[in-house]
Amino acid sequence: MKDNRTLFSLLLSNLFFTMLQPGIVAGLIPVLIVKDELHKSFDVSFTWVHYTGTAFFITGLIILLHCIIRFAVKGRGTLSPVDPATRLVVSGLYRYTRNPMYVGVMMMLCGEAIFFKSNCLWFYSIIAFAAFNAFIILYEEPRLRKTFGQEYEAYLNSTGRWF
Repeated sequence: MKDNRTLFSLLLSNLFFTMLQPGIVAGLIPVLIVKDELHKSFDVSFTWVHYTGTAFFITGLIILLHCIIRFAVKGRGTLSPVDPATRLVVSGLYRYTRNPMYVGVMMMLCGEAIFFKSNCLWFYSIIAFAAFNAFIILYEEPRLRKTFGQEYEAYLNSTGRWF
């Protein structure tokens, strides 16, 4: 049973899925989008725009990592739909939003768009948000209703999808 997994194995699974999912969405794809501008951005003196973008990115990364650890420790699962939490996580940042991982990833994407001053990254961020929102509404929320029943319904009624 999944609850018998060690914390170490859960953390390793989460590391794998973090590299696979947010790593691609907030890492690989943005790098591919700005690859021609990448080196130029680091050759100039940093301005308040760079520091602002960096602050957004780091804040989003901290939020994401906090949630991943909470999913392993409290939820006994991972961020991936193929290995989901077996317990509903409603503590920590989940008290304020039902989707803090997505909020973290969006902050990372916005930080990258700010840092690189990239309209293409802003457009990609909007597409990513629309995809996240659709996935949450069409897949995650129905699955959580089915898995956790009344416990999830109470959480749904007390905590906003985004804020």
